[in-house]
Amino acid sequence: MALIDLIKQLRDRTGAGLMDCKAALLENNEDLDKATDWLREKGLAKAAKKASRIAAEGLALTKTCPSCGKTVILEVNCETDFVAKGDAFRELVENVADIILKNNCASVEEAKEKTAELFTDATVKMGEKFDLRRFTILNKEEGETLCSYIHMGGKIAVVVKLIGGTEELAKQIAMHVAANNPSYISMKDIPADVIEHERGIQVETAKQDPKLANKPVEVLNKILDGKINKYFSEQCLLAQPFLMDDSKIVEQILKENKAEVKCYIRYAVGEGIEKRVDDFASEVMKEVNK
Repeated sequence: MALIDLIKQLRDRTGAGLMDCKAALLENNEDLDKATDWLREKGLAKAAKKASRIAAEGLALTKTCPSCGKTVILEVNCETDFVAKGDAFRELVENVADIILKNNCASVEEAKEKTAELFTDATVKMGEKFDLRRFTILNKEEGETLCSYIHMGGKIAVVVKLIGGTEELAKQIAMHVAANNPSYISMKDIPADVIEHERGIQVETAKQDPKLANKPVEVLNKILDGKINKYFSEQCLLAQPFLMDDSKIVEQILKENKAEVKCYIRYAVGEGIEKRVDDFASEVMKEVNK
């Protein structure tokens, strides 16, 4: 891949400047992942979360089978926002959900096979390419509470399953997940290699901070542990301030209601699909001519 294309990808990931992205790539043998970490370590990455920007069109919805009680959450993509907002497209997504539930599909490939005719007819009717991107089927067991939440008419869909609790609480947790997008339920769900990777970044970042230069090893390790815990607590559902009452964290709310989060699923339409509309070439020339 050409260097200019790698610079664009790294810029989209991190929000760092073009020349900083170029330097990071050259410093790390044009390895995107290493260059991303390098920028973070140098404090040059403005927003690493831009790697999951929402760009594609479509709908994310949930549907529950009245007979079997199972719930499906799914995302179907289309090409334009105009079609995504139309009744015909919503009907397509609803029908796809019905077929997935009826056949208890085990994979996207199986679901695409079962819905192929639906998508072909929709393309003929609406003149766009459609794609079933992902889905998950959930089943509510005895003692569990399952609730879904749809935000912005289908731009974000969430399903939450609690052990205990009430439907109202489950809906509030689902709304919280939609708004705050946690990556994990709790710290114990974070893989060890992910924590170690972040520790490596924090160690390199500390080396750039003159205030930490003469700290004893024990003190420095405590500081690093604090930074790592803060970084991950912001990504953990249980440690986040509760959307409905930010004086308490989610874990407190659950304990007060004698409930536990068993799982949650959050789909945001187009999440991770890049579709930039800005003129990147012009931006490059502006940097070159400075």
